[in-house]
Amino acid sequence: MQTKLSAFWAGVRITAPLLLGVVPFALVYGVVVNRAGLPPSIGWAMSQIIFAGSSQLITARLVGEGTPILTIVLTAAIINLRHMLYSASIAPYMQHLSRKWRALLAYLLTDEGYAVGISHYVMYKAKPNPLSHWFFFGCGATMWLTWQIVTGIGIFIGGQIPASWGLDFAVPLTFIAIVFPALRHKADMVAAAVAGVVAVVAFAMPLKLGLIVATLLGIATGMLVEAKFK
Repeated sequence: MQTKLSAFWAGVRITAPLLLGVVPFALVYGVVVNRAGLPPSIGWAMSQIIFAGSSQLITARLVGEGTPILTIVLTAAIINLRHMLYSASIAPYMQHLSRKWRALLAYLLTDEGYAVGISHYVMYKAKPNPLSHWFFFGCGATMWLTWQIVTGIGIFIGGQIPASWGLDFAVPLTFIAIVFPALRHKADMVAAAVAGVVAVVAFAMPLKLGLIVATLLGIATGMLVEAKFK
């Protein structure tokens, strides 16, 4: 019989392999903070306040370039628009939770946590698991603790990491590892393919808008394919 603790540790275990990509991602952030000339305390505080790798990276870079604060805020908001899609997708499974639980899990929501969590929720769709939020909490807590520790290490030793290590390459590899196992149906595969192609073609769009366009077109295409072959 599953308990709160066993559900929590199940979330920890299933998230652990993804940390192989998260660790170098976090180190990259530390390097960027150093290069941007941000005080270590401010750079590390961003990990607790924002807790979003992509936004933290671009924010640190823009601060280092002396970009106006309004532009930085808008850019970070646009990059994080995908979290609205995540929230809309996972919200139906959390309606029964208290406001405190929903606020906590919303704070812990990441790309990796969402991918693992939504797969778990969908698996129990026909037979709801009352302890699923503890599983999701285990996923989020694992990501949060790892991110705080490794970004802290990266910030304080980032200046000593040679560029030849090529840590930046770990970022796309992490997302590939998240997405690929979830592509089980034709609609999923078509949506991923369209989003990938559009992201490359629209890469030069300002304020990272290419990612938003790719996301929306990928979702729309996937819905059309699913409706056609339903």
